[in-house]
Amino acid sequence: MSKCLGLYIENNIIKYATVSKEHDNFKVEAFGIKFSDNIDESVKQIVNETYSYKVPISTNLSEEQYTYSELFSLLNQKDLNKAVKTEFEYFCDENHKNYNALEFRNLLIPNSDDKDKVTSLYAYTEKTDIVGKTQLLSGFKVNNISPLPISISNLIGKEDNKNKIILNIENSTSATFIVNGKVTKVSLIDVGMKEIFNNIITKENSYAKAYEICKSTTIYTTQGRNLQIEENEYIEDIMPVLYKIVEELKQIITDSKLDISAIYLTGLATSINNIDLYFEENFPEMQCEILSPFFIKKSNIKLNIKDYIEVNSAIALALQGLGVGNKEINFKNRGSFDSLKELLTMEIGKPSNKNSSISNITEKLKNSFKEDFSKPLDRIEKNMIRFAGGILILILVYGGLSAFIVNQIDKKETEIQAFIEDSQTKISDISNNTRLVNERTTQYNSMVEKINEANDKLTQSYAKKNVLPNFLTEIMFNIPKEVQLLSIQNSSGKKITMRAQSKEYEQLGYFIAKIKNEGILTDVTATSGERQGDFILVTIEGNLPY
Repeated sequence: MSKCLGLYIENNIIKYATVSKEHDNFKVEAFGIKFSDNIDESVKQIVNETYSYKVPISTNLSEEQYTYSELFSLLNQKDLNKAVKTEFEYFCDENHKNYNALEFRNLLIPNSDDKDKVTSLYAYTEKTDIVGKTQLLSGFKVNNISPLPISISNLIGKEDNKNKIILNIENSTSATFIVNGKVTKVSLIDVGMKEIFNNIITKENSYAKAYEICKSTTIYTTQGRNLQIEENEYIEDIMPVLYKIVEELKQIITDSKLDISAIYLTGLATSINNIDLYFEENFPEMQCEILSPFFIKKSNIKLNIKDYIEVNSAIALALQGLGVGNKEINFKNRGSFDSLKELLTMEIGKPSNKNSSISNITEKLKNSFKEDFSKPLDRIEKNMIRFAGGILILILVYGGLSAFIVNQIDKKETEIQAFIEDSQTKISDISNNTRLVNERTTQYNSMVEKINEANDKLTQSYAKKNVLPNFLTEIMFNIPKEVQLLSIQNSSGKKITMRAQSKEYEQLGYFIAKIKNEGILTDVTATSGERQGDFILVTIEGNLPY
């Protein structure tokens, strides 16, 4: 029984699934989703939890792109391989891309319109991206790095030959066309769950919580919208993104000129309830349903199919690592030891293009000996001929190995130089971006200070606006009936001067004490009192409390 751990890694989301294979039977033994800011630690944790220390790992590419070219199908394999490479070099030259900094894999697809031609589907990415993915999984047994939009077709299995699309809505979205059971086209849509998560995170500040919100969100079709009991506040964050995906998919299908009969949905977006009904409403002439792995029986009530669907991407990558699907798209580079092993183990005795020179030389030696000796060769002569032939073969093999190693060294030097140039360019861009960020930070800090100053002034203005009415209200509720106010004057700023009279000293003293104790004024002072007829007149001064 063989096993493979599929890891779909994108930004701070990891989907994982361990798939085992025994004969033609497949089984998912462990699976899950993790949201993490530390991908390195999360990968180690997943390997520990699934006991995958010695299990091969299959993961996805990131930021790959796709292009196509038309080739003549009548070429032999060697010339066809050269043509594939030449067409990609031409594409890089036309689009101002550095060929030496890119890595590509391709699929050859029969052209249904012209039998003399074949279509080459290229998946390509920067070599630095592959190096980064390899470094992320260093220390583990990585045997496959493949583009997910092509690997996702592994979930279909040998179903039928009808034309279909697998719409994989992860952080970004891809539409994989499958015609006659083969991947023929991949179209990328520049929106996906990343935009939905970002919209929700501005309110919730958590990827995991955003995902749970999507799982608890139900979208309604036009007919069912009237049945909605209460409005979901997150619908406005989800529906514009789904609408844009639908509109772009319609245009992609129109441009393809293919008769599509089914759309299979997969990815993070399938956590949203009724998303299949939403697509069915927008594509009424097509069958729209959630994609589930071909080997999982939907009739088994013990299985929660939705849990498997959540990690479809990881399951597809694990199947790719187990040998299902297109092996040509594996971006995991073969080591130099593998090439050397193949060269050393090739069969010398069989005539082929690689050893035709050896066969010719051996034949000439035989003919030469036939001409020189009419008599049968004795044992010593036969041994000498074998020895000479062996020496000659060793010399040729040594020369071939030397040429191969020198060629590999030259190739690696070219690649390293391209890496250096590309890295220097990116370092320069980072320096410029850092400088711009620092400038923007200074500007934003200055703006924040001005806004804070304006808020302080506004707060003081509101305080001054309400302080006098509040002061008069406090005086009204706290002045004794026997005390009369003759005047209240706000002479300057917070300064308040009041003149009050009463027939009794005690009432005036009580009033002054209330002003102090209730905090109506601060720094309160009062005159000792001046008798005028039956009344005692005092002057009270203090500051408003703001």
